[in-house]
Amino acid sequence: MSGTETPEGYDAAFTELKTILEGLQQDEIGVDELAEKVKRAAALIAFCGDRLRTAEGEVQKVLDELGEGD
Repeated sequence: MSGTETPEGYDAAFTELKTILEGLQQDEIGVDELAEKVKRAAALIAFCGDRLRTAEGEVQKVLDELGEGD
């Protein structure tokens, strides 16, 4: 996946983010790639945050609807 592609979903984004992190932790990412990987990681974090907020809103909506039926 290139640095500008939108992930297929949360799981794909999270997996890619873990791969970047592992590369950083194991010194597998060279200085020439570092800025690109950090930018990609920031984009993935934002994507995951958006997905989590959306899911939280949807779950809350369902819970609110269930609560109204009582």
